[in-house]
Amino acid sequence: MKIVVGLSGGVDSSVTAYLLQQQGHEVIALFMRNWNDASVTLEDECPWIEDSNDALLVAQKLGIPYQVIDMSELYKERIVDYMFDEYQKGRTPNPDVLCNREVKFDVFMKTALSLGAEKVATGHYARVESTFDENGKEIFHLLAGKDNNKDQSYFLCQLSQDQLSKALFPIGELTKPEVREIAKEIGLVTADKKDSQGLCFIGKVSLPTFLQQQLVPKEGEIVEIFNDFAEYYKPQPNFNSKQQELEYLSAKINYKKEDGKVIGKHQGAQFFTIGQSKGLGIGGHKESCFIISREMENNIIFVGEGRNFPGLFRSALKIDNSEVHWVREDLRLKNGESMGVMARIRYRQALEKATIYQFEDGFYMEFENAQSAIAEGQFAAWYIDDELVGSGVIS
Repeated sequence: MKIVVGLSGGVDSSVTAYLLQQQGHEVIALFMRNWNDASVTLEDECPWIEDSNDALLVAQKLGIPYQVIDMSELYKERIVDYMFDEYQKGRTPNPDVLCNREVKFDVFMKTALSLGAEKVATGHYARVESTFDENGKEIFHLLAGKDNNKDQSYFLCQLSQDQLSKALFPIGELTKPEVREIAKEIGLVTADKKDSQGLCFIGKVSLPTFLQQQLVPKEGEIVEIFNDFAEYYKPQPNFNSKQQELEYLSAKINYKKEDGKVIGKHQGAQFFTIGQSKGLGIGGHKESCFIISREMENNIIFVGEGRNFPGLFRSALKIDNSEVHWVREDLRLKNGESMGVMARIRYRQALEKATIYQFEDGFYMEFENAQSAIAEGQFAAWYIDDELVGSGVIS
């Protein structure tokens, strides 16, 4: 089979290419150049240069064709511009999830297929399996990677059945140490290379510096909310329906300046996110202060002391129907239906017991245990056993 591997210059995609070659496939390596601006990265040089050189060395070692494709304009349009827009609105986007949906498994996949490839492979710690339903239709299952410490199924939560039908994740059955051991045994230059950090295909960046390319700093106030106020801020009403209760539980608290005490200044609410404690410059507290809310119109950040501060927690979240995505379309809930699932609201978070509900004017997720720092713009993903079956953008 002719397979294109997205060779990133890291150890995971390097071993992916090797494993496919060992299985007898015709392997072609493509490196995606998605960023050209080194001014916002923390390294001395733009990391794509080093990564592309390492990818070339791996391709030469394996004796497979190698090509660089420039997708920087597309990446800027679909990922970076979207990020700026979301942060401006006071939301917290996940560029890695978007990069997979919009770039790797869309335009990049189409490019690979145009070269005659049957499948596209990446170095994700995830698995794809398929079964056939009673009508003989093939259904693709997105499964968690075997390595619980590295499972990356969450980053693939927006993929469709069509995309999964053409995707391969050869290292999904392996652990990270096993992948590094294979790379060492065959002498790959990437064997001991550190995992990439930061934004997808850009590298490690100072997020405020990155955002300040387009978002203008503006001084605002930091207001501390105190425990006794947070605990009693939301009175418990009587609910006429489950949806009414879920709407209430998922609603964020709208704090006001007069609810607390001004304790500092910041340079723009858009540069921060819910649950953040670093970079606030707040002293004089026994525990760190965490952001519990942002009021974008008046540029106010509200904080509470301690990671167990009540205002940090919510037991439910809402997703607009237009933002609900089912990897398993055959499992999609009808109006009025609910389903018990395991769920997470960020990468590397342990799966939590939850129930999802579909109503005519909204989709809700209610957790057995209240969750800290539910951030608008992030993705909530839900699983049945180790299969990721759906996801959506938190509203």
